[in-house]
Amino acid sequence: MERLVFLLIILALVSACIIGFGRFGRHAAAISIFFNTLIFGVALVLLAAKLGGAPNGVLHLNAVWGSVQFDPLAALMSAVISGISLIVHIYSRRYMVEDPGYGRFFALLDLMTACLLLMVCAADLLTMLIAWNLIGLVLFWLLDHCLPSRSAYRYGFWTFITYRFSDLPLVLAALILHRLYGSWSIAVVLAKVTANPGMTFTSGLPVAGTVAALVALSAFGRSAQFLLHTWLPYTMDGPTPVSALMHAGIVNAGAFIINRFAPVFVAAGFVLHWVFVVGLVTAITGSLLMLAQNDIKKSLGYSTMGQMGFMIMECGVGAFSLAIFHLIAHGLFKATLFLSSGSAINQARADDGVPKSELYTFVVERRATAYRQPWQLMALITLGVPAAILLIAHWLVGAGILVEQGAIVLLFFGWITGAQLLFSIHRMDTEDPWRMVSLAIVSLVVVVLGYTFISHAFDLFLYPDVAFRRAIFSAAAISPATFDGVVVLVTLVIVAGWILAYRATHQDQDSRVRTARFWLIYYALISREFYIADLYAAASRGMLNTSRQVNLWLRWV
Repeated sequence: MERLVFLLIILALVSACIIGFGRFGRHAAAISIFFNTLIFGVALVLLAAKLGGAPNGVLHLNAVWGSVQFDPLAALMSAVISGISLIVHIYSRRYMVEDPGYGRFFALLDLMTACLLLMVCAADLLTMLIAWNLIGLVLFWLLDHCLPSRSAYRYGFWTFITYRFSDLPLVLAALILHRLYGSWSIAVVLAKVTANPGMTFTSGLPVAGTVAALVALSAFGRSAQFLLHTWLPYTMDGPTPVSALMHAGIVNAGAFIINRFAPVFVAAGFVLHWVFVVGLVTAITGSLLMLAQNDIKKSLGYSTMGQMGFMIMECGVGAFSLAIFHLIAHGLFKATLFLSSGSAINQARADDGVPKSELYTFVVERRATAYRQPWQLMALITLGVPAAILLIAHWLVGAGILVEQGAIVLLFFGWITGAQLLFSIHRMDTEDPWRMVSLAIVSLVVVVLGYTFISHAFDLFLYPDVAFRRAIFSAAAISPATFDGVVVLVTLVIVAGWILAYRATHQDQDSRVRTARFWLIYYALISREFYIADLYAAASRGMLNTSRQVNLWLRWV
């Protein structure tokens, strides 16, 4: 099976070389699609073999680097990457047909596919670093494929710089592991970290904690976490197929790299707390900024930022396998949205296609409510039904999961989402509120059961060792008193938000005028994206001006 893993990468490289060095014109797409179909077929064979119980293995092409491995994570990610890549190739065949760099574009797509497959299948640190760095370089070429576009070049270069920043921590982590353990093999160094989790090095720094922090920082930059996120929404000037391909292991590579170094994070639980906080802030910020966008692709970019924050947050609570499931589900869903964004824009120009339904009346026309059910009854349904659905679903897959803090956090966020859905329906103008509530509850049951059982299956597939799964959750845990206090505080904040939202719909005209100024200031802050991009631009101009002055003083120019 290890040879088939190597074959995946070779096929992608062969396709890139044939198209890149040949002159096939419009036939380049057919050649590329043919090779990617073979790659996807081989990846499915590998995944089926792993599901059938095939043992893990490593193929060494060199004593130091160049080794690839066959394990559950590599098999699963290879199937996802090759599948999304094939869809993007088929879509690009007609989408890019008038582009003068038609052949070059498909060669770069194949090269990106090869780099992604090499990253997820790498069995040594050097090979992983090479693939990790090449992904950023090839992405820069893809984003700047439209050479005359100054904005595409500017933001492509912005992405390149951010990725170089995220490369450095991973390089440092690899150097520390190699220097202390004398091996480039990922399996060897992780086994040694597990055997001696309390080992320290320079100035008494913990090895596991330092490496985990560096890996997490690298994941933050690659997955567009808050303050390192500005590159993501502005890459939308690149070709649409590139935006879709970014969800095949590029922007969501943070979850993969954390899972690959999972034993290190088990020995460094305090880093997982930091990961959770960063992911939570990113999820909230990305969701807020998404709502203020008037460009569909930029809105999708900020939506991706929010989802990447939630994915990193899942890693922070110890739900590593759930983050991989989130990576796959979101990658397939968001790639589809990007590929269909052009059609949605064209259809909206002709006809918005929005039926005058109860939902349309509530959201768009804002008609006054004719009749609502008693708020006490709706409050009971809003708070009780989602909690019951979530608890029963998780109890069915494993009663012991309810004692894990990470599982409780995810249950809490699921409860908030379900309660918010029912709360919104209570405010909706409808002649048959019970029909809407019933539909919402049925939808919630289907989503929760599917999400719970599929994520549990991922858990068993990626981490079959029960003790290791428990160790991950234990590493992410905090003291019971602190945990209970945080849950109570967040609950009070959310309930207070519901009360304010309810009161806002019953304000008189004078009260609305008084609060209008506040909401205008708030909207200005959101629409300017918290001025973070402006601050970075100002800092960049300041550094350029300073360098010019230094050059003049030193007479270099």
